Amino acid sequence: MDALTGRGQRPYRYFDVVMAAFVAVLLISNVASSKILVLGPFTFDGGTILFPLSYIFGDVLTEVYGYVGSRKVIWTGFACTALMAVVFGIVGFLPAAPGWEGQAAYMAILGQTPRIVLASLIAYWVGEFSNSFVLAKMKIWSQGRWLWMRTIGSTIVGEGVDSLLFVLIAFYGSLPSALLVTVIVSNYVFKVGVEALATPATYAVTNWLKRSESEDYYDYHTDFNPFRFGRDKHGGTEDTEMSSPEDDRGAS
Repeated sequence: MDALTGRGQRPYRYFDVVMAAFVAVLLISNVASSKILVLGPFTFDGGTILFPLSYIFGDVLTEVYGYVGSRKVIWTGFACTALMAVVFGIVGFLPAAPGWEGQAAYMAILGQTPRIVLASLIAYWVGEFSNSFVLAKMKIWSQGRWLWMRTIGSTIVGEGVDSLLFVLIAFYGSLPSALLVTVIVSNYVFKVGVEALATPATYAVTNWLKRSESEDYYDYHTDFNPFRFGRDKHGGTEDTEMSSPEDDRGAS
């Protein structure tokens, strides 16, 4: 069976929609991150307002479609983000037309330095794969129970890696150590807090998708290598054995 088709070889109805929403959140967050803002006790880049949704989408993807489905989406988001950075860089480098006075503003918002682009890509890639891996393993360990524990637990790992890598790679040596710690902690606490508060919505979306797609993947035999994309020698996928326990309807 193909990893991204449902039972009976039919395509999933909503997988592409979730993937598109995930990529949109990722791209918008990267553009919004050009502004550093203060919200109550938190100090973080503007992308943090929306970026936690990418981890919620990641949780939903892994929970419903399995690690292989999530792996496809993570790589799609990575490629789109890299393309966006390259295009913004080329446009910023090309000479402006006579009379156009927006070059400085363009560079301030979209002309991200290579260091920040690299930090964003590395942190996103490692964080998202960590999140998906932890959730898939916890789902097997918990036998599909306690969805709240899986989503929050995987986010604690994924967002922690993401926040730490991004801030250190992007700003180490250019910001005071105290400010670095403040930004890391603010990003981490805010993102995990958003995930926790969104738990009821995550339950609703996940259970709706499981019913709509008639799917609930358990990654018993998954190859978790993030660089593996092909099928196995038997003509199926290398990844998943499926089972169909009852939907997770609560914390018990």
